[in-house]
Amino acid sequence: MQQQNFQQQTQPAMMQQPPNVVTTKDQLYLTDMLSWNLLAMKKAHFFASQCQNQQVKTQLEKVGQMHEQHYQKILGHLQTQQQSSQSSQLQ
Repeated sequence: MQQQNFQQQTQPAMMQQPPNVVTTKDQLYLTDMLSWNLLAMKKAHFFASQCQNQQVKTQLEKVGQMHEQHYQKILGHLQTQQQSSQSSQLQ
């Protein structure tokens, strides 16, 4: 019972809404995520183009599309963040 209470007390409160600030560390991590997804997308496309087994080729193309969707989603979040920060500065 004491251990359960201790665990509940040591867990940080969950943030309900993200802050309006993107730190340098956050920005570097987001840049890394974009790079990882872009590289994975390129590799999947390359390996799909080299593949002769149609089933494997289809799966590699799906993997490439998934990473492209992740890349686009991250970009969309960054653009939304940039637009809202620009509108806040204008006010």
